[in-house]
Amino acid sequence: MRKIMQAKSSKTTILDFMRSSSYAPQTAEALIETIPISGNLDHFWKDLLELEENGDIIKTRFGTYGLPEKMGLVVGRFQLTSKGFGFVIPDNKGDRPDVFIPPRALGGAMNNDRVMARVESSSGGNKPEGEIIRIITHANNKIVGIFHQSGDFGFVTPDDKRIGQDIYIMKRHFGGAKTNQKVVAEITEWPVERRNAEGRIIEILGNVGDVGLEILSIIKQNDLPLEFPPQVIEASKRVPKSIKQSELEGRRDLRDLPIVTVDGDDAKDLDDAVYVKQLGKDEFLLGVHIADVSYYVKENAVLDKEARERGTSVYLVDRVLPMLPERLSNGICSLNAGEDRLTMSCEMHIDRKGRILSYEIFPSVIHVRHRLSYRIVREILVNGDEELAQKYEDVVPMLKMMEELCLVLRKKRTTRGAIDFDLPEQKVILDEQGRPVEIVQRIRSIAESIIEEFMLAANETVARHMFNQKWPFIYRVHDLPNEEKMKDLAKLLANFNVKLKVSEETKPGEVQKALAEMAGKPEERLVSTVALRSLKQAVYQTENIGHFGLAAEYYTHFTSPIRRYPDLIVHRLLHEWVSDPAMNDQKSEKLELNLDAIAEHSSIRERAAAEAERATVDLKKAEYMAGHIGEEFDGVISGVTAFGMFIELENGVEGLVHISSLMDDYYEFYEDRYALLGSHTRKVYRLGDPVRIEVLQVNIADRNIDFIMAGENDAVRDRIKAQLLGQRSHASARSAIEKSGGKKHGKSGSRKKPLEKRGKGGVGGNKYVNHAKSKKKGRKKK
Repeated sequence: MRKIMQAKSSKTTILDFMRSSSYAPQTAEALIETIPISGNLDHFWKDLLELEENGDIIKTRFGTYGLPEKMGLVVGRFQLTSKGFGFVIPDNKGDRPDVFIPPRALGGAMNNDRVMARVESSSGGNKPEGEIIRIITHANNKIVGIFHQSGDFGFVTPDDKRIGQDIYIMKRHFGGAKTNQKVVAEITEWPVERRNAEGRIIEILGNVGDVGLEILSIIKQNDLPLEFPPQVIEASKRVPKSIKQSELEGRRDLRDLPIVTVDGDDAKDLDDAVYVKQLGKDEFLLGVHIADVSYYVKENAVLDKEARERGTSVYLVDRVLPMLPERLSNGICSLNAGEDRLTMSCEMHIDRKGRILSYEIFPSVIHVRHRLSYRIVREILVNGDEELAQKYEDVVPMLKMMEELCLVLRKKRTTRGAIDFDLPEQKVILDEQGRPVEIVQRIRSIAESIIEEFMLAANETVARHMFNQKWPFIYRVHDLPNEEKMKDLAKLLANFNVKLKVSEETKPGEVQKALAEMAGKPEERLVSTVALRSLKQAVYQTENIGHFGLAAEYYTHFTSPIRRYPDLIVHRLLHEWVSDPAMNDQKSEKLELNLDAIAEHSSIRERAAAEAERATVDLKKAEYMAGHIGEEFDGVISGVTAFGMFIELENGVEGLVHISSLMDDYYEFYEDRYALLGSHTRKVYRLGDPVRIEVLQVNIADRNIDFIMAGENDAVRDRIKAQLLGQRSHASARSAIEKSGGKKHGKSGSRKKPLEKRGKGGVGGNKYVNHAKSKKKGRKKK
């Protein structure tokens, strides 16, 4: 029986009615009659207009209304790549595929815009393709780039290469900016067809070459806040530094347990603490205790609004941009040793097969016994450090028990098909002036694995619990990989005589099994990297579709509320559930609308943070290698393309050997073999092959490093440099012509195709040419 308008909000009523299988597009007047809607109609007309403006419904040319997805349309967030094409990621994605948008069909959309696209046919079983027909909400209202003046106007060339056009600036909007200054421009007119976006300069960051300017540019480019507003700082000062006895009411007192934290040596925001106890011969009690941030950060308060907007803490190469002010993140919320702290606990009763026999989730108070580090735990468990073992003798037996339980949980995950890439990470060591002095590999040992396995267990338990309670919730989901990408991965693995079974719904266990066969081979790490890039990104959403990489049916983020906003929300929901487990339609509807918005925003901010973190590390790697120009290093081919091959050095630095710098032959790209093959010598450069290179040049601003094969003489070296510089200049000139609407593509007006063969000092590569089919054009069939 239909619910009338008073039972739900009018927006939900309209959408629910249209989602029924029998619905056909109707006029507004027909909707009023058939839903039916009674009483004052002002709210109905207002909500109908808002639903249309937001892209939730469509008004046809006949004046009828329907859902976009039932009219061959998709509404979602647009992700643009640096190659000129992009993807629309549907709202409330669920199991709906992303929609590929070719460069010709962008419709003026920019990265992260919320758009509506018309979905065209899916050819050959590939990802559906579409055309953007409407931009619902613009995302990039501020652009970071280099300002250039040209007479009475100027333009800003964006640092972000995915923004494929300059921003036009009228003279009265220069804001004092001068040529070659790094600036922030605010867009005042959005791009349409061949007309560039217009803007005004709102901030001058500095002159190109200034110390620290590049990292500041990365921060501004990703819209990351450098400081907290005064009202947020004032609100944080009102948060107490210690807990009162009255605040312990309704909490389980665990202060007598030998609970410990295990983090990096330099960590200050300690979210999680752990405790393990043996239960009989074959069972364990695992306690995961997480800082109860939601107790101090109340919904819609100043601190909450700021945390929601930030979405996450950002760990750049030279600084941390925290989600919460230091008084909370490093103070009352941090589980510091020797201090009473409020927590949300998840205790799990686990057997030796890793099965969770029972669990409890409850508010608590703890008193951390020791602040351990990964290094300390590693020294005790792996290296048998007697001095440290004596210092922490009261918890050493528990640490050994933790190791035992860790292995049990890891075996369980492996058995069900979870994929563990275990790829090495690098840390750039800086001096006091922020200059890179060393690049070191991050150590991964049993100490890190213990915490990882315990957090995974708690996250899964909380997610399963809230799913079974049928509460609206934020899940951390990882969708099935694209079938075409899995086929490409299977082709790569076939080169190493490893078979990957690919289907419409590839199982994680199949990927895990294939990668296990690569274990111990020289190409293992590189294949794992390609496999990781073949998977989709994990995101936050309210619809649970499981987590492919973890082979988990239920998963969420519960364990880091100091640095991730979704975790804070999970805690808030758990508190609501503890106080009142009942859930009604009205409460559920309100929560779902709010959680959808939080999940989408958090996913966007997470990506911005990850991009900024990666960009600052790459920047410092480039700065480090700038001090090693002319030196030779051993490396491994980590990527092969039509324009050359990427080489990864032992320190994790990656650079490009451009195909035009291969002077001994003409080389052809064989995509299916991930290889370059010499036309005359038949010499092969293949993914995973060891090579020796020389550092040729470094572009710190673009974070690009060019290598050449070791052993070239000075004359050849200078010639290659000149060629690479010429290619960049040519690409820039062509880009400027295209942006101005010019047709400098030959007599017919069609663009000249890139050369199919490259090498032997020829003009080469299309790293700087956006050509959708570059890989296929660079290959000759034999």
